[in-house]
Amino acid sequence: MATGGNKLSKLEKVTFNPDGEAPVDFFVLEQTRIGGQSYILVTDFEEGDGEALILKDVSKDGEEESVFVIVSDDEELQAVAGVFENMLEDVKFV
Repeated sequence: MATGGNKLSKLEKVTFNPDGEAPVDFFVLEQTRIGGQSYILVTDFEEGDGEALILKDVSKDGEEESVFVIVSDDEELQAVAGVFENMLEDVKFV
């Protein structure tokens, strides 16, 4: 979970279509690239505190649509969360 300030600028909204489930909307807080791998930090609320996920782009070069998976490896999650905390002054992972 990430907590953030109450003043976020207009965020890009993305819709995920999990297999066999209803589409889910998230707001992109930030994105980064580490070791050739792209990551995005998304939240379920556009303003205020909310749940956040770090997603990794696992799509292959040239694919039209991106394929994201939730980062679940503890070491990878801690490393990427640290990068996002440094990038965003008002975000703290708890």
